[in-house]
Amino acid sequence: MSFVEYGDTIKDGDTAIVFLGHESMFPVKVQHGTVTQTKYGVIRHSTDLIGKKYGSKVTCSKGGWVFILHPTPELWTMNLPHRTQILYSTDISIITMMLELKPGSIVCESGTGSGSLSHALIRTVAPTGHLYTVEFHQQRAEKAREEFREHGVEHLVTVTNQDVCKNGFGVSNIADAVFLDIPSPWEAIGHAKSALKAEGGRICSFSPCIEQVQRTCLAMEEYGFTEINTLEILLRVYNVRTISLQIPDLGKAAEDNSSTGFDSSNPSNQGSPCANLQQGTVQFKSGVPLREMVGHTGYLTFATKS
Repeated sequence: MSFVEYGDTIKDGDTAIVFLGHESMFPVKVQHGTVTQTKYGVIRHSTDLIGKKYGSKVTCSKGGWVFILHPTPELWTMNLPHRTQILYSTDISIITMMLELKPGSIVCESGTGSGSLSHALIRTVAPTGHLYTVEFHQQRAEKAREEFREHGVEHLVTVTNQDVCKNGFGVSNIADAVFLDIPSPWEAIGHAKSALKAEGGRICSFSPCIEQVQRTCLAMEEYGFTEINTLEILLRVYNVRTISLQIPDLGKAAEDNSSTGFDSSNPSNQGSPCANLQQGTVQFKSGVPLREMVGHTGYLTFATKS
């Protein structure tokens, strides 16, 4: 199993996603002799998972069933254990596009955190690219290394435990792009410039406060970055529902029905448009935004090394 290469069957040691519904799923490490409890009953790894195909429908001990999905960066973002605040797919998608990432790209990242963005970056630059990620916190760095190894992507990523603001990324003049998600990104702009290739590259800084953005932009200008711009991505979800509205009485419905010989007592006419006219209402599908929506997550500041 690998987050960048699809495997057909579930093997011992794999990380799989147990899908109970769109709002209910969780990751599980498949191990021989282990059981997993769900609200639908027990899943026995030895008999219910190992050897089965990903996407299979598994019946639990209480008669309910779940799907076992192959892990992807998108599913991992929704189910990973939170060691820090994470980036979600809304921001990740624009980051990978605006940094112009592709297979073979070299990316520097700080900090690693819970690894949400890291998995997406690795999948984007695979199979010949590489991610150099720096994490200040030692335990988080060790946990990230362990997860990358379990997920079969350790050959595509190098995790370093150090302060990027003081010691940089540990590489020079090789990166196509740099991403910063740290409290004081303006202190790391010089190191980011040193990590980027001599012929140029892209940088992105994620900050929740506009004061951080202002100081970061000033530092980017000082170090000669160009095309500096800041974005804020807001996700607005629409709820599709059936709405019934009363048809206005224009004074012609009765006349039209009598002229066409419409018989409302005939069961075959109950589902026709004329029957709806007799009832005085019509139903249609409508999409309306939710009353509550996810608000501000952070500002994304992009720039180019000239």
